[in-house]
Amino acid sequence: MYQEIIINLPIEPDEVPALREQVGWDGRHSDYPTLFDRCNFWAGLRDEHNVLIAFGYIAGMGLQHGYMEDIIVHPAHQRKGIGQALVKRLLLEAERIGIEIVTLTYDSIHHEFYQNCGFLPCSGGVWRKNIKSLILKAANSDE
Repeated sequence: MYQEIIINLPIEPDEVPALREQVGWDGRHSDYPTLFDRCNFWAGLRDEHNVLIAFGYIAGMGLQHGYMEDIIVHPAHQRKGIGQALVKRLLLEAERIGIEIVTLTYDSIHHEFYQNCGFLPCSGGVWRKNIKSLILKAANSDE
C-alpha cells in the first residue's frame, strides 16, 4: 500500500533524478538539491518500501501565480490515480498559501489528464536556449 502524498517530503538529492530517468527523461542531476531551495513547494509519494514513486512541484514568486512542473510517477505505478492525486495535492497547497493561478506546459498526449485535474487548455509559448538550432534540426529531419 502507498503512503500519503506529502508536501515537502524529505527527498535525497539523487532520488528525483533517478525517478526522472525511470520515466525516460533526462535526470537533470545538477538541478538537485538546488531545486528544493528555489521552488515554492513540492510533493512526493513513497511506496511500501520507502522508494520515491511520485514527485512534482510548483515554482514562482509565491504571489498570485505559480508554475507546476515535473509531474512524475514511476512507470510501475502509473494509471492508478497517483498522478491525479499528486496534481490535486499540489493545487490544494497552492490554494492554501494564496496562489490563485497555476500554469504548466505538457505534451498534447496528456491533455485529457490535465483537463481531468481541473486545468483549462490555453495557448502559450516556450523559450529555450538554442531554440534556433532545435528548429533547424527539426526542419532538416523532415527532409
